[in-house]
Amino acid sequence: MTTNPTARDTVLGRIRDALALAPTPDSEVPRVYRTGRTLPDGERLALLTDRLADYKAQVHPCTGDRTAEVIAGILHERGARRIGVPDGLDEQWLTAYDGEVQLDSADIPAPSLDALDGVVTASAVSCAETGTIFLDGSPGQGRRALSLVPDLHVCVVDLSSVVAGVPEAVARLVPERPTTLISGPSATSDIELERVEGVHGPRTLAVVIRTDA
Repeated sequence: MTTNPTARDTVLGRIRDALALAPTPDSEVPRVYRTGRTLPDGERLALLTDRLADYKAQVHPCTGDRTAEVIAGILHERGARRIGVPDGLDEQWLTAYDGEVQLDSADIPAPSLDALDGVVTASAVSCAETGTIFLDGSPGQGRRALSLVPDLHVCVVDLSSVVAGVPEAVARLVPERPTTLISGPSATSDIELERVEGVHGPRTLAVVIRTDA
């Protein structure tokens, strides 16, 4: 019994035939990226703050000993009475918060995370040049769904983990870990270029930058 090829089979077949006839290029792709750039602490802080503000994120610089106070203030201002946190988050960061804290786990269905008022996570590394925060799922950062489903994301960034550019940030990441890149609150534009926030992730991103950590 024979079957007629589909249009997809025909197209893929032609591609395979063309690849078989094409000469194999014997060349290397140059990887001469700019790497190893550094900036003083003050410049990295100012640049990251400027980029995050441009993305409409809330930025809260503070010293490490005020972390719990600043986080509690953000959650109180947003009326967040029930928050989710990943396993491994520093418990000292929540000592000033008087609401309900739910420890996340893979057993909790992702849709149920929508019942949370917000989430608090740590971060792996941040790029000052692009205002991008990287989460890699390590302790204190949690699974991807936890930082995407709740409408408020409070993300703690240590200034020591802020680097100048993207190559420097990528160099600090572990390739095998699941990486989430965050550049401000979730936003998109409709057909009339009207900005719409909260479509694919949290509507509000509050970044707590610990300037002495």
